[in-house]
Amino acid sequence: MIPTIRRQCPTHEKIHPAATLLLAAALLAFVLSVAAAAGGFRINMTPSEPLGLWRVAALDRSPAVGDVVFICPPENDRMREARQRGYLRSGSCPGGFAPLIKTVIATEGQRVEIRSAMFVDGITVANSAVARADGKGRALSVFASGTVPAGHAVLHSGFAGSYDSRYFGPLPVSGILGLAQKVLTYAP
Repeated sequence: MIPTIRRQCPTHEKIHPAATLLLAAALLAFVLSVAAAAGGFRINMTPSEPLGLWRVAALDRSPAVGDVVFICPPENDRMREARQRGYLRSGSCPGGFAPLIKTVIATEGQRVEIRSAMFVDGITVANSAVARADGKGRALSVFASGTVPAGHAVLHSGFAGSYDSRYFGPLPVSGILGLAQKVLTYAP
């Protein structure tokens, strides 16, 4: 019998091919995210709207009901608390917030009521049930009802766990980055 000699692999050669593939995929995703953001594209990874690649299109008019927009939330205590709780991600907007992707459901002069659901000019907004606590049992503050002030819009997402104007109220339209247009999306 001839003895077999086994060569000892250095630690760096023991990296599993799957780990290498995952690392390469993560690096590619990061590079694509940076390139997409620089080119007017955004990757949505939140369930408020379909997941995937979106284009930010110029909005050369006032926002209208039904527009899906990318908007930077204002830098205030309510938004800082939302980021600390994990409702908002960090990103490129002032205050370090990521842009939100939401549908405009009311504009200046419209009456918004928030009770067990959201109502605009007396009409119930679909999929707008108001939660009193988040998924971790923490109390949610519901925004007060009222008339949408000039230069503001009320935003909504039909996703049950969405953090939208039900909880933070109307946002300044000056924060709108543009219309959100689907490029390559997937709705789970």
